[in-house]
Amino acid sequence: MELRKIFADNLALITLASLKTKTSPLSKKSIRLITFASVIWWPSKTSIAVSSLGKKGDCAINFSGKSKSKSEVTNMENGKTHFGFKEVNRDSKAGLVKEIFSSVAGKYDLMNDLMSAGIHRVWKNKMVEEILVRGKSAKFIDVAGGTGDIAFRIAKKMQKENVNYEIDVVDINQEMLDVGYARSIDNNLFSHLQFIQCDGEKLSFPDETFDFFTIAFGIRNFTNIDKGLAEANRVLKKGGKFICLEFSKVNDYFLQKIYDAYSFNVIPKIGEVVLKDRSSYQYLVESIRRFPTQENFKKMIEEAGFKNVSYQNLSFGAAAIHIGTK
Repeated sequence: MELRKIFADNLALITLASLKTKTSPLSKKSIRLITFASVIWWPSKTSIAVSSLGKKGDCAINFSGKSKSKSEVTNMENGKTHFGFKEVNRDSKAGLVKEIFSSVAGKYDLMNDLMSAGIHRVWKNKMVEEILVRGKSAKFIDVAGGTGDIAFRIAKKMQKENVNYEIDVVDINQEMLDVGYARSIDNNLFSHLQFIQCDGEKLSFPDETFDFFTIAFGIRNFTNIDKGLAEANRVLKKGGKFICLEFSKVNDYFLQKIYDAYSFNVIPKIGEVVLKDRSSYQYLVESIRRFPTQENFKKMIEEAGFKNVSYQNLSFGAAAIHIGTK
């Protein structure tokens, strides 16, 4: 195990050095492919707590997710919250997140492909497989789903299964919704979909409206995740299903080291090259690191009133599907 840790540390350093220097035994393209492929495919039999990338003694990043530092508790009491690794006023975070997704809306799906080598599509397919409709009709709400990626998958599944369906696609960002609406027309899926601008923490729907609540790669951007979960529980019918796909914590020391090197150096660089926007993707990486561990998020879902809560790790925990029933 010690050799494994040493190897992981050194490979991460080599990766970083290769990305920062003009000359390297491997091309930058090769390094990028190696680092991400390692995260996705490296066989792992062990689960080790990951280390923080923060300064020595600084718990603010809180990768372990086991407890909040004193500074985090103080920030909550003083009306502060995190925006990536930065501290901001709680009432300003939603606007900051909205600005970021406005800037990336047009190329959001392309960026996801580049960032994940297309593996996000496999994760989303796995998520939609969790939808099992027992009757002849179902109502869905897909929150933070502006570009329609999840909604379109659900629609095609319902059509294949001859289920009568309605899907409300909700997003706080109108630019993302505009992209999704245009895509729904291109794919001839608009007749059963509505695109609604709304805050996921303040949903404008009556109690017990939906059979399924889905959210993919969105809940970590909420100012108050507990409030978002409470809203999910409120708008679901009794017996309704909550399904959440989110980036999570890689459960192996070796993979975590490589993943960190890839995330903090390659992903922002891709954003800079493709979108001329490094800062937005720097935030995306940081927001992933601030999100609770799988176990802690499971507890949060349970505390929101859901039963039979479980999660499934994908790609060694790089992402996870969380499921709960009202």
